Amino acid sequence: MSLRRLVLLRHGQTDYNVAGRMQGHIDSKLTDEGVEQASSAAPEIARLTPDRLISSDLRRAVDTADLVAAACGRPVKLDARLRETHLGEWQGRTVAEIEEAWPGAIATWRSDPAWAPPGGESRIEVVRRSLPVVEELDDEYGPNGPETTVVLVAHGGLIAGLVCGLLALPTAAWPAIGGMGNCRWAALARRADHPRWRLAGYNIGLGH
Repeated sequence: MSLRRLVLLRHGQTDYNVAGRMQGHIDSKLTDEGVEQASSAAPEIARLTPDRLISSDLRRAVDTADLVAAACGRPVKLDARLRETHLGEWQGRTVAEIEEAWPGAIATWRSDPAWAPPGGESRIEVVRRSLPVVEELDDEYGPNGPETTVVLVAHGGLIAGLVCGLLALPTAAWPAIGGMGNCRWAALARRADHPRWRLAGYNIGLGH
């Protein structure tokens, strides 16, 4: 397979991250610290010489991706399938507020990839919508082209789920893949003679 490496980068810190509020599809903004994080991560990503940059269309990811693009000299393609999990009625609330209104639901959500917040998506549904992004890249690049690296700029929940999907982990194991810090990334790689993805690194970053 010519698509040999995937880098999944989480956006920088946002105002909602600072406030401890669930974002989901809410279009929150990077803080000054988030911009600094993205600016620091950008040259590290550029050293991986990505051939393509694809970003979630939510502003926090787009602004992060734009800084990476400037360092890499590559344009950014936006794809709504890389959006964060839609959290339904939980969006904009803190964990404490959710626990008060839906006792025990946070623990259920974190432990069961098939469970969805009220009006939102399950982790399984998120992976189902995002996996085709990678499958289409495979179709585009084919089995015999030059070795290719693609960077996806997205969100913590989506990245954790997509890593599980790409590794073909059983859903019971998905909660074992933890969270991703702001402007940290996961790296997956595979050999030319075998289509199976392997995890090369997780939560990689510069210590923000």
